[in-house]
Amino acid sequence: MRKPLILLVLICGCGGPEPEESETPENGVPATLAFAGNLQDKNIAEASGLAASQRRADVLWTHNDSGAKASLYAIDLSGRSVGRAKMKKADNVDWEDIASFTLDEIPYLLVADVGDNEHKRDSVMLYVVEEPDLAVDAKPDITPAWRIEFSYPGGPRDVESVAVDIENERVLLLTKRTIPAELYSLPLRPRSDELQIVTFLGEIASLPQPSGRDVDFALKTKSWHWQPTAMDIAPDGSAIAIVTLAPAVYLYQRNRDWLSTLQAAPLKFTLRGIREPESVAYSADGNSLYITHEKKHAALLRIDFN
Repeated sequence: MRKPLILLVLICGCGGPEPEESETPENGVPATLAFAGNLQDKNIAEASGLAASQRRADVLWTHNDSGAKASLYAIDLSGRSVGRAKMKKADNVDWEDIASFTLDEIPYLLVADVGDNEHKRDSVMLYVVEEPDLAVDAKPDITPAWRIEFSYPGGPRDVESVAVDIENERVLLLTKRTIPAELYSLPLRPRSDELQIVTFLGEIASLPQPSGRDVDFALKTKSWHWQPTAMDIAPDGSAIAIVTLAPAVYLYQRNRDWLSTLQAAPLKFTLRGIREPESVAYSADGNSLYITHEKKHAALLRIDFN
């Protein structure tokens, strides 16, 4: 029998700028949920990805969903706009996530054009760009350092959750619409520019699974609460966080490889003050998580681990 999820109830400080302290749950860690601010840039209408800057601890990067301009937006930790980067030689077919990492002492951003709501895309794309230095130019034009075009061995998959496992120099991808969710991987820097075929790692049944009734009524209720929409790995590689439409965040403490980690029971953080979250990112120091959703001037929430 699969172990039950451990629920961490957070006290929400969403009504004002100062968070309230939560008490330590019996089987968990103390944590605080706070309202960090709103995404102030009117051009950010559907923030479907979030990643911490590798250059500045006070900056996050985000982008819009499908069909928008191929642009990345830099915000501070309260949601205020601090920069914008236009990506040249890149298309936003369906951008769904963004991740950050440092390789060979160079900071990078990985933009995941991997959404496929109707399972029609024969191949999808990852763009890797060197993170711009906003102190030099707050509105630069950037070009991908490299691209990774890939497909799935079992046919098209819809994916919104992407993370970089820098320790093993690979990309992790978690499907959204399969039941259970499926975990795939591919090299972060393939040896050739040829089409890559991702490696299937396993099913992730540790996330809440929908009942038959949930599936039957999803189209009527517009509720796909079990579907994962984003994930991120802690800066020190000690944990991985997944956000679902529930709205909730599931935190997995690492135990060996990422597949076995994600197949173990997670800690659950129930969110307040936000609907259908689409993005999650660890802070630069790994002590907090930031969460937002697809809406103009969307709320930016922060979970602090005390």
